[in-house]
Amino acid sequence: MFLRIVQAAAFLVLFAVSLPAEAQLPPDTPLTLAPLVQQVTPAVVNISTRTVQEIQNPLLQDPFFRRFFNLPENLPPEKRETVAAGSGVIVDAQNGYVLTNNHVVAGAQRIRVTTKDGRTFEAKLVGRDPPTDIAVLKIDASGLQSLPFGDSGKVQVGDYVLAIGNPFGLGQTVTNGIVSAVGRSGLGIEGYEDFIQTDASINPGNSGGALVDFKGKLIGINTAILAPGGGNVGIGFAVPINMARAVMKQLIAYGEVKRGRIGVAIQDLTPDLAAVLAAPGTRGAAIVQVEPGSPAAKAGLERGDVVVGIDDTPIRNAAELRNRIGLTPVGTRVALMVERKGEKRAFDVIIEPAKKGVKENAPRQEGR
Repeated sequence: MFLRIVQAAAFLVLFAVSLPAEAQLPPDTPLTLAPLVQQVTPAVVNISTRTVQEIQNPLLQDPFFRRFFNLPENLPPEKRETVAAGSGVIVDAQNGYVLTNNHVVAGAQRIRVTTKDGRTFEAKLVGRDPPTDIAVLKIDASGLQSLPFGDSGKVQVGDYVLAIGNPFGLGQTVTNGIVSAVGRSGLGIEGYEDFIQTDASINPGNSGGALVDFKGKLIGINTAILAPGGGNVGIGFAVPINMARAVMKQLIAYGEVKRGRIGVAIQDLTPDLAAVLAAPGTRGAAIVQVEPGSPAAKAGLERGDVVVGIDDTPIRNAAELRNRIGLTPVGTRVALMVERKGEKRAFDVIIEPAKKGVKENAPRQEGR
């Protein structure tokens, strides 16, 4: 019991220290997250979808079965309606744009958005991107409140966060925790992975909801949980808002994401590979193949180069480089910082359209 009291006191002290000066509470006010919650929750909405599927009983396809029961040849398929619930975040109050997960709205014939004040609106699907599990909706409404964007690139392990959504259809729910890890990839959840991991409780229905820092900024879109027993075990994942925002811009502009490529195959820099390439560390993405005539080849990149940065931002691994290149608008010139035989060199590369049906810049396993 004493340990729990000490832990709680430590949390409250850290919370008080982390509050911005303008949000400091009077000395006689109990320490609480209520002011922050009241500030951010109006921007988080509930999303309900209606999907109608046509289902044909396989027995009805059997001619003998139809003759035996004297059934007509062309029986209409049975229609089954599915209703589901999820969450979303208003990110542009003026234009009514709402960020959510692709899997919340995929296949839906009808989408409704309900705000915290109880208003319900029919939503238009602006676009969706399955590889990042991001979708953008638009509602025609006034008096909306949006969440300001944070910078997920500055999120650190140990930062306090709130997760806000609609778990199990209960209605808006707020949980808190910390950032447990950043840059999670290789989970096989989505095609482009760079998740923020948190222990703030995320459950079914929280998908598409907000992950918010203690400054009231949106830093992620809650998207998945690791749930061996079907419930929350303290391991949840959110799409970083920097990635979600890049996807949103393209969905609004084109209705889809026009992914780019530079024409390289890459893999993580292992200790053994770093020793062979004379790399000073194990952070970066090793180029294992350069496609002839590609933007990378034209820029002078070579097999064995290690990409350690892009536009002055460090690159930790192959997945991070793939995400950055894939979500950079086509035609953009990017500056790659490369280590070659122990020396750092800079290369300017122009992003070109990705080939349809081909995973460009995909991490490659050794020996494959």
